[in-house]
Amino acid sequence: MNYELVIDASKSTEVVIALLRDKQLIELHREKNNKDFAVGDIYLGKIKKIMPSLNAVFVDVGYERDAFLHYLDLGPQVQSLVKFMKLTQQNKINHSSLQHFKLEPEIIKTGKITQVINNLAMLPVQIAKEPISNKGPRISTELSLAGRYVVLVPFSDRVSVSQKIKTNEERDRLRKMTQEVKPKGFGVIVRTVAEGKTGTEIETDLKELVARWEKMFQEIKTATPPTLLVGEINKKLTILRDVLNDTFQAIHVNSPEIAEEIETYLKEKSTGLEGIVKLYKGKSPIFDQFGIDRQIKAAFGKTVTFKSGGYLILEHTEAMHVIDVNSGNRSTESTQEGNALETNLEAAREIARQLRLRDMGGIIVVDFIDMHNPEHKNQLFQVLKDEMKHDKAKHNILPPSKFGLMQITRQRVRPETNIKVLEKCPTCNGSGEIGPSILVTDEIENNLRFILKEQNEKKVSLAVHPFVAAYLKEGFPSVRFNWWRKYGKWVKVEGVSSLNFLEYQFYNGDGEEIAI
Repeated sequence: MNYELVIDASKSTEVVIALLRDKQLIELHREKNNKDFAVGDIYLGKIKKIMPSLNAVFVDVGYERDAFLHYLDLGPQVQSLVKFMKLTQQNKINHSSLQHFKLEPEIIKTGKITQVINNLAMLPVQIAKEPISNKGPRISTELSLAGRYVVLVPFSDRVSVSQKIKTNEERDRLRKMTQEVKPKGFGVIVRTVAEGKTGTEIETDLKELVARWEKMFQEIKTATPPTLLVGEINKKLTILRDVLNDTFQAIHVNSPEIAEEIETYLKEKSTGLEGIVKLYKGKSPIFDQFGIDRQIKAAFGKTVTFKSGGYLILEHTEAMHVIDVNSGNRSTESTQEGNALETNLEAAREIARQLRLRDMGGIIVVDFIDMHNPEHKNQLFQVLKDEMKHDKAKHNILPPSKFGLMQITRQRVRPETNIKVLEKCPTCNGSGEIGPSILVTDEIENNLRFILKEQNEKKVSLAVHPFVAAYLKEGFPSVRFNWWRKYGKWVKVEGVSSLNFLEYQFYNGDGEEIAI
C-alpha cells in the first residue's frame, strides 16, 4: 500500500489535510488557524465547581464552557502532580527532573472527588476529548507527552509495549532497551511504529519529550489559570508522526511555508524521506488535481455507493449511528447467499473507511444483508476486524447477532467530520423562486467593476464552477477578454468543482477572499 498526503492551505481560515491510500481518500482533517483545545494540549485550569453527585469537577481552561473532569480521569498519581505543581510555583523545585522527586501514594479507584480536589484552586489538565456540540472539553490529569516512537508518562516507572507488536522477542528487546535510556521518575509507552528501531532512535525521541516537559515546568512557575502550558504539535505533523513510514510516496502541499515546515520536521526526525515533499504549483486547485473533491462528494452523502452497485445508507442520531447495507442492482453471484456475502464483504471494507474518514465515534450499529451460513458470518466478522486494524482510534467489534446486526464502539475524541455534499438549486439558490440565471455573468461583472474601480484592487482572480469558467474563457473575444478591454486588468478565472453551479468567489493578490 502506498500513502500520500495532500495539504490544501489556500484558505486563510483553515488547512485541509487529505490522507490517500493507493489514491483512495481514507482520512480528512480540517485544521483551523489558531486552533485551541486540541487533544493532547495541557492547560493550567482553574477549579470552578465540584459536583459530588457526579463525582466530578468542572474546570475553567479558557473555553466558553467549563471542561469536565471525572474522578476516574484523575489518574492514580494525581496527588504527585498536585504536589509537583505546588512546589514548582513556590520555587521549592529548581529543575524539571523527577529523579529525586518523592511520589505520593496512588489514589484508590473507588474514591471521591472531594478527597482530592477539595481546597484546590488550580490543576494541570490535558485535553482528552475536544469540545463537541454544546459540551466543553473532556479532560484528564493523567498527563502524557506523545512522540514518534514512545509516549512519556510522568510520575511512573513502568515501561509498557504496544500489544500490536506480536513477537515476544521484539517486545522484550524494546522493553529492555527503553528501560536503559528512560529518565527516572517517568514511565514510557512504546508505540507500534517503534518496532525494529534502534536504541538511539528511541533515546532521541525521549529527549525531545523530556524537553517538552521542561517547557511545561518553566510555564507552571509563573502561569495563572486558565492558560496553555504545552500545546500538541499541529495536525499536519501529528499525522506524519503517527503514520509516516516507508510506504509514503509523496506529500503534496500548495504552501511554501508549510512545505518548509514539513521538510524541517522530516530532517529533524532523520526519516530519510525529505525528498517526498512536493510543492504544488499547478493552476487548478490542488484537491481538484488529485481528485479529492470528487471523492469527498461521493463519500460524505447520506448514501454511499460501491462500484458493484451496492450501497450504504448512513443515519445519525443523538445516541448512535446506524448503517444499512443494500445490494442495489448487484447480482454477480448465482445464489442469494453468495450475493449477500460478496455485498457484505465489500460493505465491511467501505464501512471501515467511512468510520475513519468521517471520524465517527460512539455506538455504530450496522444492518448487514441476512446470511444463513455461520461460516459466512464469521468471514464477514474477520474481514471487518482486519480492515479496522488500520484505525488508530480505540474500537471494539461484536460478532453479528442472530438478526444480522453488528455493533461497533469507536472512541470519539473530536467532533465528527460532517461535510454537506447536497448542492442548492442552481436557479433558486434554495429560496424556491426562480431567477434569470442567464444574468449571472452580468452580476459577476457588476461586482468585478466595483472591486476594480471602487476598491482599487490591483490583482483579482475569480473562482467559479468549471462549467461557468469554460463559458467565461472560451471563444474570441471571450467574456474575460472583454473585461480586460473594459477595465485594463486581466482577471484569472479558475474552475472549482466544489462550488455550486452559480456560486462564485473573488480573491485578491494575496489569495484572500474579497467580501462582496
